[in-house]
Amino acid sequence: MERQADPGRAIAFVGLGNMGLPMALRLAAAGHTLTGYDVSDAVRDAAVASGLDVATSLRDAARDSAIAILMLPSSDVVDDVVLAQSLADALPSGALVVDMSSSDPLRTRALATVLAERGLRLVDAPVSGGVVGAVEGRLTIMLGGAEADAAEVEPLLAELGSSRRTGAVGSGHAVKALNNLLSATHLLVSSEAIEAGRRFGLADDVMLDVINSSSGRSFSTEYKWPVFVVPETFDSGFGLRLLVKDARTATTLARALGLPSRLGEAALALWEQAAQELSADADHTEIAKFAAVPDEDEASA
Repeated sequence: MERQADPGRAIAFVGLGNMGLPMALRLAAAGHTLTGYDVSDAVRDAAVASGLDVATSLRDAARDSAIAILMLPSSDVVDDVVLAQSLADALPSGALVVDMSSSDPLRTRALATVLAERGLRLVDAPVSGGVVGAVEGRLTIMLGGAEADAAEVEPLLAELGSSRRTGAVGSGHAVKALNNLLSATHLLVSSEAIEAGRRFGLADDVMLDVINSSSGRSFSTEYKWPVFVVPETFDSGFGLRLLVKDARTATTLARALGLPSRLGEAALALWEQAAQELSADADHTEIAKFAAVPDEDEASA
């Protein structure tokens, strides 16, 4: 007899990295029955040390879970976990998969169709707010999916931040990618502008004070530059290559819809160059270092 998921029962949380672990800990602290899982032994050990109940296999984490939350790097990893590693087979019929990863919206739609054929439901709920937002429960959550499914998961997501309904399944991932393309573009151009000001002799605090009270302000100048770039900590917790991936998802979506993304493609090309030149584990705020280095043609002029 087929097992039926009970919305009040356990949660499987897959992906316990920089974002996933604090999110899972918040849900557990709120009284939810939650079992975490990560493919990395070291990450699982860290989660256990933090007090989280962690399974040693994906199947054990998913067994009897009404909800499976995914916090993974990409659609490739999501598809691998859900299909190739058989998370879908381990979940009871009727379970709800909540993909909080930064996935490709077109692939999310395709995965939702596959899961529906197996008696499972999918909503996409990617987040913005970084590690600090995850720790403090102040994430912005972009929630896409059927009305009933979204309504079912909203009380759970309220423990993590504020959710915004975005439309049908895949719409949350679309908004997230487009948001991060904007974030990548204004952080890069802000870094270029502030570096030009530095070379002219302007002080960082003077520029940021003026910009943040003027039309050039953005989240990059109001938060990322003063918190991570000026003190040179570059420790936002969000990797440069992950932002490149999200920006590429946005420009790919635009192309698939027949829309030229000229500025987006230009910004993406520079971010991809930065990804090649900076360290493999570079934080995305280190784009400011890249912006401060002249091109070879300019340097030799």
